Amino acid sequence: MHFLLDLLQGAGIAAAIGIRPFLPVLLVGALAAGNVGIDFGGTDFAFLEQAPALAIVVVLLALSLYAVRRGGPDATERPPYVALFAVFAVVLGALEAAGSLADRGHPIVPGIVVGAACAAIGFAAALDLLRRTRRRLDVEAASALPLYAESAALVAAGLSVLFPPLAVLVVAGLVALLVGGRRRAGEKYAGLRILR
Repeated sequence: MHFLLDLLQGAGIAAAIGIRPFLPVLLVGALAAGNVGIDFGGTDFAFLEQAPALAIVVVLLALSLYAVRRGGPDATERPPYVALFAVFAVVLGALEAAGSLADRGHPIVPGIVVGAACAAIGFAAALDLLRRTRRRLDVEAASALPLYAESAALVAAGLSVLFPPLAVLVVAGLVALLVGGRRRAGEKYAGLRILR
């Protein structure tokens, strides 16, 4: 039972990191440093709650905010940033999920696999949703989308740490968003083929 809860915790954290990678890592690191719901201390993942690693994440967050400020609110949805953010999300998600399992002495391999997968799902779902939503909004409303994504990622990470069973809802919601978005895109293209 403990293994399942710790795996769910890791999956939820990784999915949140997929939505937006940096603030969830900082939140989980702060919670782990205070031993609130998670503790990486005494494991090979202790660096995830230590100042040097968190400082690097703060720098990466600052660089991503600079990219948004310089390139516009959709800057991080453009090809070079998408690839970079996807790599960050998958790597950080795998590390955090493995650390969640290591916290109680479980084998870390399931955490690495599940964490990478959940981060990839979170990333794909968030990117798809942001792109679809941005097309429907005016420029001013669209500029607030990154803030909503950051907030959703923080809430998902916090809930996953404090109430691991809720991670099922986080991951299931992201899968539903991704599948629903792909299905709507398929219906749109089917409609365009009929018009020909």
